[in-house]
Amino acid sequence: MGQYYKVIILAEKTDKKEFIRASLEPYAFGNGQKLTEHAYINGNFMNVIEYILCPLGMFYKSRIVWAGDYAENEPNLYQNLFNLSENKLYYPVLPESHNMIIKKYRYIINHTKKQYVDKKDKIIHPLALLTSEGNGAGGGDYFGSNEILVGSWARDVISIDEEIPENYTELICEFTE
Repeated sequence: MGQYYKVIILAEKTDKKEFIRASLEPYAFGNGQKLTEHAYINGNFMNVIEYILCPLGMFYKSRIVWAGDYAENEPNLYQNLFNLSENKLYYPVLPESHNMIIKKYRYIINHTKKQYVDKKDKIIHPLALLTSEGNGAGGGDYFGSNEILVGSWARDVISIDEEIPENYTELICEFTE
């Protein structure tokens, strides 16, 4: 069976508990729910996520995770983030110019690890893979080059920016199927 994913925006972690601020589902934006069905540069869903994480978006510099429905349960709970986020669905209203706006934001910035990824010349969107949890447990998951990096940014503070912050290092990741 195939694994479905949602994007979960998390609040700052307190007392070892997670608080879900919002969740977004790919099919609400015309894309498939499996990771490899929606994780492409300039896809509808990826453009929405980029916009909400850019300086003009509601979730600029937020903790983010691509939560799979086969991912492990949260500590001391009997559900995973995918299931826990059911009542937190968010449908952003984007300005008509959002596609033009996000084109100028070339860098995916991880503020937790002080790393960045340049989206230039990418086909598979690194953000979806770097922040996913549960990859490898179902059909439609990513099985390709640099698979070891998948999930390495999950739950970190992420933004989409025009410039690289000082003293951040580039994470080189080419994802190809």
